[in-house]
Amino acid sequence: MLFYLKHQKILNNLLILKMNKSINAYKTISEVVKILGLHSKKSHSIPTHTIRFWEKEFKQIKPKILKGNRRYYDEKNIQLLKKVHFLLKEKGMTINGVKKILNNQDSFQLDEMSNNSIKAINLKNKLQKISKIIKSLKK
Repeated sequence: MLFYLKHQKILNNLLILKMNKSINAYKTISEVVKILGLHSKKSHSIPTHTIRFWEKEFKQIKPKILKGNRRYYDEKNIQLLKKVHFLLKEKGMTINGVKKILNNQDSFQLDEMSNNSIKAINLKNKLQKISKIIKSLKK
């Protein structure tokens, strides 16, 4: 019984450590699916095939593959997957369109939902300019 309790405590500690992964820690493919919100509430299976497909299509996505073909993703790859997900699923772009963006060295800033590039001050300035244009059109 003591043997069992000791191992149970070790297992619990490992679970706690796994749940509190560092941001910089490598993530498994199923963790990345959850981060991207690709998992379905109805189905208990995790659609990892989507990420594996994106790996084939977008050469910039390079997970670390260890023995047993286990994929591990660093923060750079996760951010790239978030960008791909945003462009494909939210913006409705084609795979070829996303490839062109990812291959462009001077990749443009996406809107505020993807990377928080629009700041409150910039938004205020843009709204003021639009307001001036509308007022001038009314005259």
